[in-house]
Amino acid sequence: MTRITYILGLVLLVACQSPKHSDLALLPIIPKPVSVVSSGKVFELQATTNIYVKTGSKEWTAIAEYLAGRLKPSTGFELKIVEAQEPPTSGIYFTLGGTAELGEEGYELVITENLMTITANQPAGAFRAIQTIRQLLPAKIEMPSAQQGPWEIATGTIRDFPTYSYRGVMLDVARHFFSVEEVKLYIDQLALYKINFLHLHLSDDQGWRIEIKSWPNLTAHGGKTEVGGGAGGFYTQEQYTELINYALSHYITIVPEIDMPGHINSALASYGELNGGTIVPVEGRVAISEPANNILDGKSKPTELYTGTRVGWSTLRIEKEVTFKFVDDVIREISVLTPGPYFHVGGDEAQVTKKEDYIAFVNRFQEIVKAHGKKMIGWEEIAQGNITAETVTQHWKLPKYALMAVEKESKLIVSPAEKAYLDMQYDSTTKLGLHWAAYIEVDKAYNWNPTTLVNGIGKENILGIEAPLWSETISNSDEIEYLTFPRLLGYAEIGWSPDAKRNWDEYKLRLGKHAPRMKALGIDFYRSKLVEWGE
Repeated sequence: MTRITYILGLVLLVACQSPKHSDLALLPIIPKPVSVVSSGKVFELQATTNIYVKTGSKEWTAIAEYLAGRLKPSTGFELKIVEAQEPPTSGIYFTLGGTAELGEEGYELVITENLMTITANQPAGAFRAIQTIRQLLPAKIEMPSAQQGPWEIATGTIRDFPTYSYRGVMLDVARHFFSVEEVKLYIDQLALYKINFLHLHLSDDQGWRIEIKSWPNLTAHGGKTEVGGGAGGFYTQEQYTELINYALSHYITIVPEIDMPGHINSALASYGELNGGTIVPVEGRVAISEPANNILDGKSKPTELYTGTRVGWSTLRIEKEVTFKFVDDVIREISVLTPGPYFHVGGDEAQVTKKEDYIAFVNRFQEIVKAHGKKMIGWEEIAQGNITAETVTQHWKLPKYALMAVEKESKLIVSPAEKAYLDMQYDSTTKLGLHWAAYIEVDKAYNWNPTTLVNGIGKENILGIEAPLWSETISNSDEIEYLTFPRLLGYAEIGWSPDAKRNWDEYKLRLGKHAPRMKALGIDFYRSKLVEWGE
């Protein structure tokens, strides 16, 4: 062997044995963290890696089990979960603690070559950290079958916490019904991007989707159709509880909505005594007759089931005593099943409800919701009522209602239809969705700030943001995914990341790198021409 050959071989051997380097700050994390500092080396996940839980509590252990479960299919690793009284020298370590700045959902992630430490004040913070860890690993970590490693994570420190406490998505299961398994899949997908509220629109003119034991015909009759005349469906109370618990295991809170006093035909069709007059949706207008005397005595006839898409033509009648027995029973039964703090009463597009009646309805709804231990949320029109500071107003269209709500010290969930409605088409060629509010391309979905939408409304007035997905044009998970992704990632970042750190030109590069991850998860996403998608 010549001297030159020997030296070259030695250099190659040393290079192969030298630590690998990676830049944590360059990885495409969405939502963008508050702070990322890279140390330029690599932590490698191996079959011998242990996950350590300091507290030994069931909830923290469940989070560790969730992480191990997410990593197992693609790596094949059976990661062992161990209780630790002291910090380990290697592995993955969950520990309780952190500064007040981290709050309930924040976390600190410190990664060295041998040890990954997740510190959080609450289990929710540790769960959010896991979503970041998933994104630090190669996209193939999301594959459902074994893949070839190595499984490397760049070293450094991430400190992260949300800008808004409410970061939601709404799914309309009333216009078209979605099964328990379809909603669970959606919950899985939302969790990766740190969404923490799922608002379920459980009733509308076209269908009633949750069992109410004291009013069984709501589902037996009102739940048996949907837009276009399909079979519809509904959740039993046991299935609803299953969804609640599944969401909670992903640190997502379900907000149930029963839309009142309008959008109520499925109930009027189920119980004639709720009907106060003949209501007929007519193309271009609505026909409604005033009730005859005998209609107020409990002998009213039920309406016909409805499978169209017009809005604003149905209403409860405030002068009927049975109306508020119905409202109280529905809110009571759903509230008992719902551990989250909120109950959404709808309140939008009540076009055939007299204004004075509408205001009286809102005031009564607020009292009933509070009596059953919940805080009321309603679409922005509820600001016309005597709402209190405990009630939350969901702004979707008119600034005057948002300002009216803030004047009454009501916090806002911001859901501008022209920017945040997931059911809007991307452009004129999109087959799914509508465009009555706007076409919403991926850049338009990202480029807005909740604090600058309405003059006079600042961050202090805002609880958070929500992206609603109405289901007039969609009926399965693939169609949900197509309208949700990739816009959801932008909404998640608006809700989580500091506004000063958001920039479209930088964000679209990170977004493009999420294509392999979404593909690995089986998500049928829209490939916007504005983004260079990775493979």
